[in-house]
Formats: sequence, C-alpha cells, structure tokens
Amino acid sequence: MIYITVGIFGIIGALIRYYLGVTINTWWVYSFPLGTLIINCLGALILGWFTYSITKSKCPEWFRLGFGVGLIGSFTTFSTFSVETLTLLNSGLIFYAFMYVLLSLLGGLFFSLLGYKISLHMRKGVGIKHAD
Repeated sequence: MIYITVGIFGIIGALIRYYLGVTINTWWVYSFPLGTLIINCLGALILGWFTYSITKSKCPEWFRLGFGVGLIGSFTTFSTFSVETLTLLNSGLIFYAFMYVLLSLLGGLFFSLLGYKISLHMRKGVGIKHAD
C-alpha cells in the first residue's frame, strides 16, 4: 500500500514540477535557472511546514510518506540543481553558478525554517502544544 501511495504521489509531484517549470520558463528567458530555484525553495517551505505540522498528529503513515517522500520528493530536484550548476560553470557563468548554489542552499534552509515557523503559528492558533 505504501509503495503504491508513494508512487502515485510521486507522479503528482513530478507533474506539478514540470508544469511549474514550463510556466516559469515562459516568462524567464535568462541563463539563471530561476525555475528550479523557485521549485526547490517552495518544496523546502512545504516540507518544513508539513513535517512539523504532523508532529504528534494522527496522520497515517501512508499519507505522511506519500506526501513527503512521493510528492515533495519528486517535486524538488537536487539532480537538476547539480546539472544546472555544472552547465552554468561550463558556460563561463561562474558568478551565476556561485549565486545559484548560495541561493539554493540558503534559500532551502530559510524556507524550511519559514515552513516550520508557519506550522508553529498555526498550531498556536488552534491550541495545539508543540514539544519545543
């Protein structure tokens, strides 16, 4: 059951990533890979929020794994980030490559933290205590 759920959620996450990437690339025509940066930061935000939202909840394991591993795992992409960084370096766009790595790492951490903070704020709003 869990394998099927992760697979189905993975298909959904990959399709969302593809659609969002195509949409961003229709208006962003520059060498900097903004689409992947936005997608990865958005995925970090959602996973940060989701991970801490389900703490001490009765979220079933199949949904937790399907959403976190399947949907968000296929939505975000480390391999594309790596290849795009190498492409920038091979094209002589060293500053873009440096900025891409820096923004991806710091952005991922920042948006994960933001997702966590949003989760804490939402829990306080509904009166759920958190173990921090």
